[in-house]
Amino acid sequence: MMSAVPARAMVLAAGLGLRMRPLTLTTPKPLIAVGGRTMLDHALDRLAAAGVRQAVVNAHWLADRIETHLAARTAEPPTLLSREEAALETGGGVKKALPLLGDDPFFVVNADIVWLDGPVPALKRLAQAWDPARMDALLLMVPLARAIGYDGRGDYHMDPAGRLTFRSAQDLAPFVFGGVCIMSPALYRDTPDGPFSNLVLWHRAEAAGRLYGLRHDGPWYHVGTPEAVPLVDAAMRNPRGPDVEP
Repeated sequence: MMSAVPARAMVLAAGLGLRMRPLTLTTPKPLIAVGGRTMLDHALDRLAAAGVRQAVVNAHWLADRIETHLAARTAEPPTLLSREEAALETGGGVKKALPLLGDDPFFVVNADIVWLDGPVPALKRLAQAWDPARMDALLLMVPLARAIGYDGRGDYHMDPAGRLTFRSAQDLAPFVFGGVCIMSPALYRDTPDGPFSNLVLWHRAEAAGRLYGLRHDGPWYHVGTPEAVPLVDAAMRNPRGPDVEP
């Protein structure tokens, strides 16, 4: 297993934020603030605290706003912008940025979620659990019952060893992907140019028995609609208060 934290990370900030309109008509979703910080800054702050030395942030919708925000940011980690003229989805966005991410495993963090850590920070727990001999991807998994702001049917089943199985179309799954993972760059070999989802790569890793998960042990919030913003904001400012209702 690996104890060193990956040196680089990708923050996915290029989405259109359609469900967050009208807020996202003028503000890119990652720059919406909860708990006194933008969601993009929450992600970057946690990466810096874990020891990540460089982050790549992709941008498409209102990309100039993202670029300006990053240029004004003085806190660690140093950031590079990967601008997408056409939306490339999660997998395509990471593939485009691979020359900036290097040849070693890296974090991928969605910029539309926020999380609070348990006794050990989630990013460090992922690094400690990462085993390149067994894994191509290691996903932070949130119990469905504790996934605040999420309204789906769950994503994965997880066995005692951490191996993940994607739910069937009519199934309910006990775990939701928490928007944070470690990925091997090898997964992106032989993938098409243009837009595709990381889910395609996770299906590939699952078929090879190399897709694993780690249960998150702290609060987690999906900020998916305008109505969720004040609720998550209150929870971030008072994490010892009552849980936010889904």
